[in-house]
Amino acid sequence: MKEAQLIQMKKRIEGLTNIVKNLIKEVQTNANIAQGTLTAFQYHLGKEEWDKLVEELKDKEKRHIEQEKDIIGPKLEIPKDVE
Repeated sequence: MKEAQLIQMKKRIEGLTNIVKNLIKEVQTNANIAQGTLTAFQYHLGKEEWDKLVEELKDKEKRHIEQEKDIIGPKLEIPKDVE
């Protein structure tokens, strides 16, 4: 490759690296905002109401997983002792 092409590729890679770093920062910021909102909601509801809500969500997720298993069927697994 010519030197000019290598320099251009290097600049593109640096640009993409900066974009990825900024995206990671945004994701971290969003995670912090979500955590803060969740904590505020937790305080607003109170412990008993929060625990009740968490149990309802766990039950709903369990039912959803069971429905998916019925629709999709069992997952295929690779046997461990395949030679």
